[in-house]
Amino acid sequence: MARHCFHRSAFRNTILLMVSEEQIQQWAEEAETGYDVEEMKRRGRGRPGRGAEPMQVVAVRLTAEELAAVDAIAEREHISRSEAIRRALAGSAA
Repeated sequence: MARHCFHRSAFRNTILLMVSEEQIQQWAEEAETGYDVEEMKRRGRGRPGRGAEPMQVVAVRLTAEELAAVDAIAEREHISRSEAIRRALAGSAA
């Protein structure tokens, strides 16, 4: 249990180093003034959809070599790892 607390503390300290006091104050002032709900709705939330139906997240276990191959394709094609996997699946289903 002490190990878990150490990691939580280390994480908290990392976050504190990444966010300035000025940024925290700005967020606090923004929250106190309130948010424009209509503006937030127009901005949208989350990742953009890829179709009419909600997407599913699927966990897949890959070896280090398989993952390296996927990453190499993604880098070569300038696409995300997920897109490289989707294209490979689409190609094998064709």
